[in-house]
Amino acid sequence: MYEAVYATPGGETTVARYAHAAARYGYDGVVVRATSAPDEGYREAYRRVRERFGTDVVDGVEVVADTPESAAGAVGSQRGSRTLLLVRGGTNRLNRFAVEQARVDVLTRPFDGNDGDGDVNHVLVKAARDNGVRIEFGLGPVLRLDGGRRVKALRKLRKLRELVEAYDAPYVVSATPRSHLQLRAPRELDALGEVLGFEAGAMKEGLREWGRLTERNRHRLSESFIAPGVERGRYEEDA
Repeated sequence: MYEAVYATPGGETTVARYAHAAARYGYDGVVVRATSAPDEGYREAYRRVRERFGTDVVDGVEVVADTPESAAGAVGSQRGSRTLLLVRGGTNRLNRFAVEQARVDVLTRPFDGNDGDGDVNHVLVKAARDNGVRIEFGLGPVLRLDGGRRVKALRKLRKLRELVEAYDAPYVVSATPRSHLQLRAPRELDALGEVLGFEAGAMKEGLREWGRLTERNRHRLSESFIAPGVERGRYEEDA
């Protein structure tokens, strides 16, 4: 299972500290959601963290844009260089853009737009399913807000759960931590999932999906991959 985190400078905790804490919670790895260009040599730094803590570190990018047009440019420039490509939603236009792009791995934070119009309906969920775009169940607001804002976040996540189950759409799960102190163990997130109406184990499946995406995309970025079902390799000639 993997958790997707905001590390410095976008978050408050270093990748190394996240990796150390994630290992203690029982995670196999962390996906780093970079929202700005990383420092040079970040791949080597991630490799050293893996060796030190035994925790996988996945280079991801979360495209944050005001319009689908600007998001499209970022997706085009980042797709071939990062293992995971995420697009932050939050408005109806951005949500629609993300789920209609097969190049996008995950639509994140679909309800978090500043104008409050972010929503997910059956049309968007079906598009996500057809294009293989995972929709994120971002549990951070439920974990860290209170009062009416928490109730509103719960209501939106329950609606999303109903749609995802009805149309068998792919999804990922995250506590959206900005600090290692906001990490939660998989069993805690699974318990929260039951409050949302999920069956036991469903939230853990969403955490595992980050790892499945990583494995698939690393393979696609390898030199042997040409296209789905077509790879370079050595083959024995028929006798």
